[in-house]
Amino acid sequence: MALTISELARSSGVGVETVRFYQRKGLLFDPRPTATGGAKGQRHYGEEDVRRLRFIRSAKAAGFILDEIAELISLDHTGDRPRAREMAQVRLVALDREIAQLEAARQSLRRLAQECAGSDEGPCPILESFEETASCNGADSKACAA
Repeated sequence: MALTISELARSSGVGVETVRFYQRKGLLFDPRPTATGGAKGQRHYGEEDVRRLRFIRSAKAAGFILDEIAELISLDHTGDRPRAREMAQVRLVALDREIAQLEAARQSLRRLAQECAGSDEGPCPILESFEETASCNGADSKACAA
């Protein structure tokens, strides 16, 4: 199986520029044209490249950054399960923290939406809250701490 870069990208649900980006970052191999059968400058990819690209996408979906994905790729070749588990645990802690922040934001927005629905008079509580947040960023005021 010999795929062009566009076929490789399509097979994994990404764009050609994403494939090139991963190549520049060293996550994907950048094959040179084959001596025969390939158009001038055309690169060919195989099943291993498809597997690698899908691996990268799955790791990104789990929240790993590119440097961590590079390490996971190396672990895939060495079978270092303890290190893979450690990386997963660290990622889980970060995800839990992000989820807690998102849940707090959802509760705050839900409360503001209810306040906004309570009356059409005066300033909108949602917009007013965002303005307060914007004016407090970088400020060292006790009023902004509330």
